[in-house]
Amino acid sequence: MMHLKYLNLVIFLLTSTVIWSQTEASKNLIVEGNDLHNQEEFIKAETQYRKSISLSPNQSDAFHNLGNTSYRIADYDAASQRFFQTQKNATSKDEKYSAFHNMGNVYMKQKNYPQAVEAFKNSLRNNPTDEETRYNYALAKELLEKEKQNQDQQNKEDKKDQKDQEDKKKEGDQDKKGDKEQSKDEGEDKEKEDSDEGEPEEDSKEKSGDKKQKNSEKEGDGDKKQRPLPPPKPGQISPEQVKSLLEAMNNQEKGVQKKVNAQKTKAVPIKTKKDW
Repeated sequence: MMHLKYLNLVIFLLTSTVIWSQTEASKNLIVEGNDLHNQEEFIKAETQYRKSISLSPNQSDAFHNLGNTSYRIADYDAASQRFFQTQKNATSKDEKYSAFHNMGNVYMKQKNYPQAVEAFKNSLRNNPTDEETRYNYALAKELLEKEKQNQDQQNKEDKKDQKDQEDKKKEGDQDKKGDKEQSKDEGEDKEKEDSDEGEPEEDSKEKSGDKKQKNSEKEGDGDKKQRPLPPPKPGQISPEQVKSLLEAMNNQEKGVQKKVNAQKTKAVPIKTKKDW
């Protein structure tokens, strides 16, 4: 039993020594990374921070400084991830406050004002007295409100432009409809004119002749009224007598023709059956 206790103690001491050694090595790598960062050797500094994290994955300082390096090389997506890991592994409010503050700065660079407001708000929850964070929080809120106003104005302008386009389209459709109706009316008028112009010349002449004849008859009637017939000379037959003789002859001829037709009718036999 005594040997087993000593064995467990030795294992514990060795494990603690290894962990302590890794922690110290991790811290040393962070120090080296900080020196390179200050010399603006950001890629080399990033390498040292990553080595430190591989030795001590819960080392919040390594994540925080790696986030700073990513921020300096404008890799904002990577920086926000590193600061998120920092506040997740942080063991004190001061570490959380600093991580959220830097996250807010990253979101400001990305013009992601809603996320920036939330990050600065969380930073103030862990350190309400920090004036720089309070100023950044107020600035982020102001920029967010301005962005919303600009968006609302843009939406109004877009709706107005859309309405103007719809109104123009309606006016264009009405103009086309009016032009079509006008063209139709002009076509009908032209067709009517062509129909009038296309009247046959003979019909026109006939109408003109009939008109002249009517006018002539009217003029003749006028002459008759104005110019009475001269009385007959002694020993000559008057026109009235000639007219009476002609009517008597016509009546006599009609009587003879009637008798002849009656005789022809009697001679024709009547058919009693159909001839088909």
